[in-house]
Amino acid sequence: MKDAANGKDLAAPGTDPIALVPSMDQLNDEERHYIGRARAANTLRGYRSDWKGWCSWCTDVAVDPLPADPATISRYLAFLASHGAKVGTMRRRLSALKFAHRLHQHPDPTDHPRVIAVWDGIQRDHKDTPDQATPLMPPELVDVIEQCPTTRTWKSDRVDEPDLAGYRDRALLSVGFFAALRRSEIETIRVRDLEERSRGRVLHIPRSKTNQTDELVALPRLNDIRLDPVRHLTAWLHQAGIRGDDELVFRSVDRHNHLGASLSGTAINAIVKRSIQRTGLDPAPYSAHSLRAAFFTYAHLRGASDRAIAHQTRHGSLASVGTYVRVEEIFDDNAVTQLGL
Repeated sequence: MKDAANGKDLAAPGTDPIALVPSMDQLNDEERHYIGRARAANTLRGYRSDWKGWCSWCTDVAVDPLPADPATISRYLAFLASHGAKVGTMRRRLSALKFAHRLHQHPDPTDHPRVIAVWDGIQRDHKDTPDQATPLMPPELVDVIEQCPTTRTWKSDRVDEPDLAGYRDRALLSVGFFAALRRSEIETIRVRDLEERSRGRVLHIPRSKTNQTDELVALPRLNDIRLDPVRHLTAWLHQAGIRGDDELVFRSVDRHNHLGASLSGTAINAIVKRSIQRTGLDPAPYSAHSLRAAFFTYAHLRGASDRAIAHQTRHGSLASVGTYVRVEEIFDDNAVTQLGL
């Protein structure tokens, strides 16, 4: 492909910056494995999507995607901002560009003063209000869990059998709430990550967004069997016959009630929304993140300290905890609600 103005060859817009690691053919199997583990799967998917968007824009304006000129990136940021892109979206795209250039041993154009100045202005002028999923807390959470069916009837012979999807959904909802799990963490839990203890189970999370070392999350046995994550998790694993250490805990279930492959993030969102819809609530403001957001809010309302909440949610900063609970408590201890009007 040529730039009509100067005859310059343009990089192929479909190039995947991650797939073409320099000197990949010189790596041994162990090195290839660890390169594959250098970024979380969700991060890599995001980079690929962002790179595709960048290449598409570069094609439209007839410039080279890689290596990129700092002036091109500052123009790109201005274009995104003027067309309503969120600050978080633009920040992620900058990270993808930085990653691609480092991967291909090019200087980082996002560190140029021109890019930094434009980016600082965008952040100051286009402040994002964080998108926060509506929290799914008790007592609504209890209703949602109890509406997940545990039996299904074959119309042909009227025989009842365990409804695997219902057992899975109960476990996913209760574990997702009490462990304050991110969607990516729900996707990747394996049987070997669950450790039996006298007071419940301990969930080992190998890596997370904010901590690259192993983390331990408590899943205690509860007196309230409607919410008990250990009870629901045990029932699901038993009904589904999931036992092997390397098996994924949360799996798809087809319409014939057969266990399938892993769940995608989109599928987990759909499970949460479908479960909520059974109770008659509008599922639109909810997502998989509603479970994690609910733990922050509910624990705070029940008197847990920010430090105790952060210990369960694996947050290194207490300020992050505050962003979750601030909206829910805005009407409490507020002068405007004490005016007597």
